[in-house]
Amino acid sequence: MISFVRNVQLWFVPERIREDGSTPDYRFSLANERTFLAWLRTSLALIGGGFAVDQFLPDLRWAWRAGLALGLLAAGVLCALRSVNHWVRCERAMRRGEDLPVSRFPALLSIGVALVAVAMVVVVLFGWEA
Repeated sequence: MISFVRNVQLWFVPERIREDGSTPDYRFSLANERTFLAWLRTSLALIGGGFAVDQFLPDLRWAWRAGLALGLLAAGVLCALRSVNHWVRCERAMRRGEDLPVSRFPALLSIGVALVAVAMVVVVLFGWEA
């Protein structure tokens, strides 16, 4: 829990990361930043997909539309928050000369998106009034 709180504090004061270890090769820090930005793009795509489902499928029963849209929106929010936390954890590990942290989040996100996609396939196959 203490580690999580420290990581969240570093979200807002990233210059404090320099207090840990030594400066890694800049290429690694820049690669970490590119990965962070890729996760943010994924987050924006999920949020956009959630809004698209809500706005462009008006004939879909409300419960289906809301469920699919909220699933995508929630995945987008989680992805955005997880991306910054992962960036901090990786940067700290590189500065300390430790192995990069592992995460179950990519698998969980993939499963969540797959479930939403399967639900959308069911809706398409069985009609909007399902």
